[in-house]
Amino acid sequence: MTKKRKHQEDFQKVKFKVGKKKPKLENATDTTFKTKAIQIPEQLKEDGVLPTQNRKLNIKDLLSQMHHYSPGVKHNALLGLKDLLSQYPFVIDAHLSNIISEVAAVFTDKDSGVRRAAVHLLQFLASKIRAEQIAPFFPLVSAHLSSAMTHISEGIQEDSLKVLDVLLEAYPALLTDRSVILLKNFVELISHQQLSKKLKSRDKLSWMLSVNPNRRVTSQQWRLNVLTRLKKFLQAVVDGSSETEDEGLQEQKDSPHSVRNPICISWKLHANNQQHIQLFENGGLRPKINSSFRLRSLTSVMDSAEKGLSSAENLKGFIEIIIPLLIECWIEASPAQSAPILGNLLESESQQLMQQVLSIIHLLWKLTKRHDETYKMELWLRMNYLVDFKHHFMRHFPYSVQETVKHKKKDSFKGHKNCMTSSNNVDHLLLNLTLCDIMVSLASTSTLQTDSGWLDMIRKFVTDTLQDGSKLNSKQVNRLLGVTWRLMQIQQNKVATEPLIKAVYTLYQQRNLLFPVRTLLLKFFSRVYQKEDLRSQRIRSRSKVLSRWLAGLPQQLALLGLRNPELSNQLIDIIHSAASRSNKELLQSLQATAARIYDPLEGTLVLLPAEAQRRLVQLVYFLPCLPASLLACLSRCCIMGRMSSDLAATLIGILHMRSSFAGWKCQVQENSMNDVDYFSFLFSTLIGFSREELTSLQGIRGKPHISQTQLSPIRLYLTDLDQFLHHWAVTEMICHSLSTIPSQSQCFDILQTGICKYLVGLVVIPDSTAGSVLCAINKLLDQACIISENLHKFLASCCYSLLYFLLTLDKEDAEHLQKRDMLWGSCISALALLPRLLRLMLQSLQVSRICREELPVVAQLLRLLMQHGQLRSHMITNEFLVQQIIKDIMTLKSGEVQEQWLTDLHYCFNIYLASHPQTPGPINAVY
Repeated sequence: MTKKRKHQEDFQKVKFKVGKKKPKLENATDTTFKTKAIQIPEQLKEDGVLPTQNRKLNIKDLLSQMHHYSPGVKHNALLGLKDLLSQYPFVIDAHLSNIISEVAAVFTDKDSGVRRAAVHLLQFLASKIRAEQIAPFFPLVSAHLSSAMTHISEGIQEDSLKVLDVLLEAYPALLTDRSVILLKNFVELISHQQLSKKLKSRDKLSWMLSVNPNRRVTSQQWRLNVLTRLKKFLQAVVDGSSETEDEGLQEQKDSPHSVRNPICISWKLHANNQQHIQLFENGGLRPKINSSFRLRSLTSVMDSAEKGLSSAENLKGFIEIIIPLLIECWIEASPAQSAPILGNLLESESQQLMQQVLSIIHLLWKLTKRHDETYKMELWLRMNYLVDFKHHFMRHFPYSVQETVKHKKKDSFKGHKNCMTSSNNVDHLLLNLTLCDIMVSLASTSTLQTDSGWLDMIRKFVTDTLQDGSKLNSKQVNRLLGVTWRLMQIQQNKVATEPLIKAVYTLYQQRNLLFPVRTLLLKFFSRVYQKEDLRSQRIRSRSKVLSRWLAGLPQQLALLGLRNPELSNQLIDIIHSAASRSNKELLQSLQATAARIYDPLEGTLVLLPAEAQRRLVQLVYFLPCLPASLLACLSRCCIMGRMSSDLAATLIGILHMRSSFAGWKCQVQENSMNDVDYFSFLFSTLIGFSREELTSLQGIRGKPHISQTQLSPIRLYLTDLDQFLHHWAVTEMICHSLSTIPSQSQCFDILQTGICKYLVGLVVIPDSTAGSVLCAINKLLDQACIISENLHKFLASCCYSLLYFLLTLDKEDAEHLQKRDMLWGSCISALALLPRLLRLMLQSLQVSRICREELPVVAQLLRLLMQHGQLRSHMITNEFLVQQIIKDIMTLKSGEVQEQWLTDLHYCFNIYLASHPQTPGPINAVY
């Protein structure tokens, strides 16, 4: 009892009274909390209805059906996706990740219909998705492609090649980034690994061609399909390389990096330090820095697998695997060794397989040239594969096709069997040329004697192909010229190279050559010429064929005209290059053809675009002789407006540099340009119109083409604004050339004689001609010049006719208003320089002979002349004449109400002349 009682005392139960709250414990936790609503309007908005296709299924429904077990459901889902995405392209961007992952997953589907629909959908998506959009998801696509290529099912392997075709067409750069894995997949498609019997260990495995009887196609056809894709893949690797080919005979591509844009230099801006000219060593597009140090490329810090074929080790490893397999394919497709004389005839399918074999080897050879140690790589290739190539490839060379080609016409094809293309689009000439290209790359000058046997076979084949007159396409010619160039580099003596150049020239002389073919031939000859010109003068031996080709270029340029501007540009570039090197044969031909090239009506200069015109104008500097007939043509080209005023100014400057007045310290070439002919060119260009055109203008009467006043014997022919501005720009350059001639007085006498002989006595003169004559007089006039009376009268008549025309212009005539400042300035400058000219013009203002409508014009002219600061002193000298003119005007207006213009005239006379101010103010007339 005692223990129990004590226990109850320790743990006594507290009794609470009814209605009382339980007291809080000291260690109680407060569990109360408060909440507030968070407003997120954008996230609380319900999504709009997703677009659906004709079966009322949206993108989420279709993607979920891709996981269905039924092939029919997956097939319909793929078709529905294509239908939905074609109607609503914006869905692609919103669900790109899911679409790519689901479509790539069915590359390995068991059903062929599903795989076929997936390929069609992928082809559709490739046209809608850019490379930068699909790049984050491309590793997944590549992984599914590799899985399909190495799948155990033959059908999936065959369809994987179709997927590869789509990706190679749309995303070649992304696909080639994973070249190591894909190249191994290509090898596994046509071969299998086998342990070599000679090796007891598994250190080295050999590959051998595999045969699968379960395929729907033959083993040879399957290998052809795989090798075709491998060739496309390697071509993408070659095209994706940052370095350019060093062959110089490649076909033109629409790449912006393949075009060299010349730098336009303004020497005036350069002289004033307003234009900086950056010069590159060797004339290249990239600056070349001479340094013993070399920067390490990014590929050197990558893993071997990441480098791909850019690594020499990876490339050698792949060559060691694929070349034996390709040789086995060649042996299966090549003609039997026991065949008779016609043993080099091939069936179409065999020839296609052999073409792919050679194309793959050719692309691998190209990749070997991209590495630093190219010479070592070439030695390695020659040491390992030259014997096999000679034994297997050159044994039945050259190859032709066994198929009979049906001719619709007897002469539809010219040439021998090697140059025909069969109905299966098999190019057996390209097969032979590719083989030649591979073989000559293994030869060099040091191995010439060892390789002379098969090199002679190739040289004979190339020469015969060039000379047989057959029509060749650009691919054939490109490969043919590449082999020819390599042969010329191997054996550089004239005895060996001259027949090859002659054979190429035979092809060049064919008519109706395609433009790409003509372009390749021009590039080839240009390169041969530059290579020959770089040799020292001591060992240089000019090729007669090359000289004949150069001499024919100017004539071809003249005949071509506007039919092919791009080809004309290439001809001009080659002609310019040879002319700058003072090639005698070309300069003689250019001199003989210059009259046709620079004909002002139908010449090449006026027909071609502006950039080609600039190059042709530069060629004028290299012409050996500039006769009067050619200068007359050039003058007409300057003033007819068919080339820009800047280009005309350039031509005038070039002719000035060729003249004896250019200030050369060394003696100028004799008989290059006569001084009389040069002055005739300057004067004719200054006038702006030929004698025949000026004669035809004399019969024009009345407005709107003629501005006529009763106080001047000269009527102005109003030229178009474009013609006027062009003539005025040319005039400024002519005046600059005239001002640089040392004897200004003699130059002025020549100009005065020309004006008096050809312009004085004319009734109608163009306004641009009158202004140009005044501008030239202002430029050349000095104290030693003596002006004849006839020229004084002619200039006075021109001044008044121009001033009358400017004062009677309508404000609405915007075209002629733009001439005002130029013509007004030339007139005022002439009147300020020649006081007698102003006096003769004032004497001609016999107001009694004019009608009353012209009186306000005369009054306004007098008022402006009196207000002009430069003419103030001259007007004071002629105060009596001015006063007499004003009296005559008052006499005619007597008895009438005095008008405002007459009041203004009296006011100006009293202010500026009657008071005789000693210092003329700085007031200039503003009309």
